[in-house]
Amino acid sequence: MTLKEVSDLILQHNNFEILTHDYPDGDCIGSAFALALALKQIGKNARVIMTERLNKYNYIYDMLTESDFKAEYIISTDVADEKLLGSNKKFYSGKIELCIDHHKSNRIDAPYKYVDSEAAAAGEIIFKLIPLLGAKYNKDIADCLYTAISTDTGCFRYSNTTSETMRIAAELIDLGCSSAEINKSMFETKSRGRIELEREVLENMIFCAGGKCAIVYTTLKMTENLGDDETEGIASIPRQIEGVKIGITIREKENDYKVSVRTNDGVDACSFCKRFGGGGHIAASGCSLKGSLEEVIEKLKTAAEEVL
Repeated sequence: MTLKEVSDLILQHNNFEILTHDYPDGDCIGSAFALALALKQIGKNARVIMTERLNKYNYIYDMLTESDFKAEYIISTDVADEKLLGSNKKFYSGKIELCIDHHKSNRIDAPYKYVDSEAAAAGEIIFKLIPLLGAKYNKDIADCLYTAISTDTGCFRYSNTTSETMRIAAELIDLGCSSAEINKSMFETKSRGRIELEREVLENMIFCAGGKCAIVYTTLKMTENLGDDETEGIASIPRQIEGVKIGITIREKENDYKVSVRTNDGVDACSFCKRFGGGGHIAASGCSLKGSLEEVIEKLKTAAEEVL
């Protein structure tokens, strides 16, 4: 589909639910709320469906006033696979009618899909879609989209950042987005609990493949007094080490382990995660594994040594 076809399709409907993935990040939340705000601006009904709300994004949640309506059209943004819907999967499996995403590994089976794997964030796609819907940018939408794009590019440091990404960010700043405040909240502010977690993570770091792979992990016990927003971003730690080509973060959940893979020097994180049924982007991907922590670590070490 073209974006114009996406906008024409959306304009045929009036009552929308916009789905996000489990443990939503800034791009997932920012793109979904920006789209919902734009739809409400042109007289449609829209709400965002989440499995949880992270406190650090309260400034976005407060932008959208909930209204009572019966949804007739389901859109997903930044969701690459139905299994990423978490606890909402049982309600929405097979019901997504329009998928908007930027993950090359997208597996959503929907009647209509717009996937641009060249976009640094789903927020870039929504930025281009909004004027086609007949909506106008405003500060709230600009804050949502800046959050989306800045978080998925690591504050414009990751390799997915393009010149177009920077031009869109500049337009959002011109529109009055609170870029300095968002940058401080997303990338500089940490609770004491988060600092203590980072210390423990670093103490337990594992190296393999001749030091080219670094593995860190968090357990339920390590994070029991922290919110999910305070554990976000741990995945960037192992990749920051000089000489590391594959940085792996293992996060214990109730029934399995969520694995985030970040890579340097052209190593394909998406291909790595596909070994375990996951996917994502070339430099940032994820998957889930079952077993004990020791077994999960060994599986990942073996795969990293084979790749490297």
